[in-house]
Amino acid sequence: MTLEYQIIDKESISSLHFPNTEVLKDKEEVYQRKNDLDRALSLGNLEHLKIKIYFEDDESIKMTETTIWGVTDNRIILKQGVVIPLNRIHKVI
Repeated sequence: MTLEYQIIDKESISSLHFPNTEVLKDKEEVYQRKNDLDRALSLGNLEHLKIKIYFEDDESIKMTETTIWGVTDNRIILKQGVVIPLNRIHKVI
């Protein structure tokens, strides 16, 4: 999968608008995303590694590189309380 994306600073994410629809089409992709996010959370908390997060707001696909501080059932939590809904994340690397 090749994604065309816009690079965005983590600090700008809080001003974005996120629809409620799921961006992934396949249940296996949703399952894989959850596993990847759990792994990224561990890498962020233990190794302080930054992760590339590809996500979609109501305008386009974007990418930010940051540490994931928390993962809930509905969203990921970044520094300074910035959140991205899980259903809007395409992939994490």
